[in-house]
Amino acid sequence: MGGFSWPCETELNGVRKIVAEMAGRSIEEVRVVVSPYRICPLGAHIDHQGGIVSAMTINKGILLGFIPSVDSQGIIGFICGSEGLDSSGLSSSAAVGVSYLLAFENANNLLVSPTENIEFDRLIENEYLGLRNGILDQSAILLSSYGCLTCMNCKTKEHKLIHLPKLHENQGQKPYKILLAFSGLKHALTFNPGYNRRVAECQEAAKVLLDASGNGEVEPLLCNVEPEAYETHKFKLESNLAKRAEHYFSENMRVTKGLQAWASGKLEDFGKLISASGLSSIQNYECGSEPLIQLYEILLKTPGVYGARFSGAGFRGCCLAFIDADHAGEAASLVRNEYRKLQPKLASQLNKGTDVLICEAGDSARLI
Repeated sequence: MGGFSWPCETELNGVRKIVAEMAGRSIEEVRVVVSPYRICPLGAHIDHQGGIVSAMTINKGILLGFIPSVDSQGIIGFICGSEGLDSSGLSSSAAVGVSYLLAFENANNLLVSPTENIEFDRLIENEYLGLRNGILDQSAILLSSYGCLTCMNCKTKEHKLIHLPKLHENQGQKPYKILLAFSGLKHALTFNPGYNRRVAECQEAAKVLLDASGNGEVEPLLCNVEPEAYETHKFKLESNLAKRAEHYFSENMRVTKGLQAWASGKLEDFGKLISASGLSSIQNYECGSEPLIQLYEILLKTPGVYGARFSGAGFRGCCLAFIDADHAGEAASLVRNEYRKLQPKLASQLNKGTDVLICEAGDSARLI
């Protein structure tokens, strides 16, 4: 089943029934957009600087049931998300944006490529929501394929799918699961100035480095700074900017190594890079919050976990981990219990059935 275990027919039929009743039409006329949530194992906080990122979707997300309105300009619809995953750090805003784009395009018989929709949803995020992020979220949701790691060059917009070797082709490799551990923090990212401030600091660092290397006319993004120029001129950066630049260049290197590890089926090596990414997010990018950092540290000590980091900026939402499938159940219990000891108030606000989730890889957004 894998990525196709969600949505199940019961979920689809529930949405179809609601829309049919709203529109006064038959259930057979209802169309449903499936728009999954995404995780970013490696490539944290560098998409807005044109970096190289990795992503995959999970078997949870947004369902948008709809029927085109009579004039074919709009829709009559109903939207819902997987229970307990709102404000989760899994890019629910991009999943919603993509679902509406696909629904309106279908209702108006428009053929729009995934690449075009990535740009359209970026405009929703940047111009409407005011979030200065890159194209990681939309790209993952629209380009992913079940069982693959999606690699996206956010400067050139090129992407490729990296397959994990099949079990029988790689002796000793074990099946994995994705563990999501939720913090209970649900503050909207657009209301937290920390994210946009760090984006601005990355651009400031790029400007200093480009000016120092004689390329001041180039757009101030860290992807436009050659690694050699960074090494030569990084001493000119003040402390905060030096940390942001260090995160960018080290994270790009982790992505490159991580893609090689994934393609070779070396999940332990892949996981170590994920954990190193999480540490750099804390120390160099200086994002996160006490509850998320505590969850990250709990996961690192949990048996069976290959690697862990924040999902998103770490100001709210959850931590993700890649874990040996054989240890998934006991790991979930351990993480749940340890977090409750450290953050009893936040943990009490979580539903026990969705405070720690074991997920599988998903597929791309699609119309049913």
